[in-house]
Amino acid sequence: MCGIVGYIGYNDTKDILLNGLEKLEYRGYDSAGIAVLDREDINLFKVKGRIAALRKRVDEKADSTMGIGHTRWATHGEPSAENAHPHQSASGRFAVVHNGVIENYQDLKRDYLDGVTFGSVTDTEVIVQLVEKNAETYGDTAEAFRQTISLLKGSYAIGLIDQEDGDTIYVAKNKSPLLVGLGDGFNVIASDAMATLKETDQYLEIYDHEIVLLNRNFAEVQKLDGTAVNRRPFTAQIDVSDTEKGTYPHFMLKEIDEQPFVMRRIIQEYQDEQDNLKLDQNVRCAMKACDRIYIIAAGTSYHAGLVGKQFLEKMAGIPVEVHVASEFSYNMPLLSENPLFVFISQSGETADSRSVLVKIKEMGHPALTITNVPGSTLSRESDDTLHLHAGPEIAVASTKAYTAQIAVLAILAVDTAQATGLELDFDPMQELAIVANAMEALTDQKETIEELVRDNLGTTRNAFFIGRSTDYFVCLEGALKLKEISYIQAEGFAGGELKHGTIALIEEGTPVIALATQEDVNYAIRRQRTGSCCTGRQ
Repeated sequence: MCGIVGYIGYNDTKDILLNGLEKLEYRGYDSAGIAVLDREDINLFKVKGRIAALRKRVDEKADSTMGIGHTRWATHGEPSAENAHPHQSASGRFAVVHNGVIENYQDLKRDYLDGVTFGSVTDTEVIVQLVEKNAETYGDTAEAFRQTISLLKGSYAIGLIDQEDGDTIYVAKNKSPLLVGLGDGFNVIASDAMATLKETDQYLEIYDHEIVLLNRNFAEVQKLDGTAVNRRPFTAQIDVSDTEKGTYPHFMLKEIDEQPFVMRRIIQEYQDEQDNLKLDQNVRCAMKACDRIYIIAAGTSYHAGLVGKQFLEKMAGIPVEVHVASEFSYNMPLLSENPLFVFISQSGETADSRSVLVKIKEMGHPALTITNVPGSTLSRESDDTLHLHAGPEIAVASTKAYTAQIAVLAILAVDTAQATGLELDFDPMQELAIVANAMEALTDQKETIEELVRDNLGTTRNAFFIGRSTDYFVCLEGALKLKEISYIQAEGFAGGELKHGTIALIEEGTPVIALATQEDVNYAIRRQRTGSCCTGRQ
């Protein structure tokens, strides 16, 4: 959830870093900081809390043309200014920002840094203290950085600056996302391209176990052994205007309203001039060749995958399993003879999903990614990609990406059915057009929905969602949304399972939200006026 921004060039660094960090606020964070290098010193500014508080803390007189910034979500140590990034070495010479988890930081602290005074309780500070110690040994920052990186176990995206070297940002990556952005007379680093789109749309992807020596005019990419790497940049396909909230009070409301337009964009992107479905032939071949599909995802994307399973099995006739990415890595099931792995991720940077991707590619299995971010890690490393075309999703709680995922999964199912000769008695794009219109009609009812919420959810601490078949999977997502946004304890249940124990938690005034959209399910929603059951609001 943490974010990284770095800049080296000829312009004042402070606003570039602060503006970049603001673009990363959607990831969630509890503290933030920047380190900027002037002619003599590293100036460090850190706060517990929001970027707005950091802006007030930053000294306008701190003139600099290079620096690094970070938004942190606490993992090691409580949220505080002391535990916020950037972290400095004991002498103050070096400063570092880091995303990820250093799994062996306690061992490194014990074996190499005995006697060093630490200013935080984070795993990250071990990196900068090791660099300083190695610099004393090797007399060269690049070699000190390389030696330090070789000792790290775990995930990391790292940016480091040296008070004695105003011409280089030292960069390294393993498992955690990080990009190098290229400009004219400047270069940047960012954990998400949206943070630096105002500066450039040209980016270099950095592979695991690579380091980068970044100056104002050149990005020198190397393997850990020092071997030079030549790689062409790619263009980030994101419209800067899409990252602004315009007249909306917040991004989530904007993105809810964008859902009908996303549906229509998907129709345009996946339909040719003859109104036929338009998918890459490689995707069709992979779908036809597989005997089972394994959908790998997390959170909202996992819930979309559960809905997609229904489409793929019922329309395309292919068995589907849906797995939580973080569990699959540690508990892989028996695989079929010709599996196809489908990874669903809004950002395309989900670390747990990528760990599964790396493992199954080593096993020689094909992979398809469904993502909203062209050029993301999962997209680059999979065999094929289906894009969501939803535009940047800034709000923490996914809305338009979730419905886009379901739409693209439906298109994949229909296309596979047609490619294998199965007859369908509906026009898929016409159905999606109907969905878009229904979305628009629903989003136009904001006042009615607000009234329902005030009357039924305004004071509750608990809520339940129930549904059958596909509705059950949507209930899981509805409960997740209510938890994410309102902090109301909410759970989604299969319609027939509420009575098995959980009903004991429903008391007078507890809302029960029932989804009833499936024509093949006979719903009987009853309210018992007396007795101990079903006394909540429905």
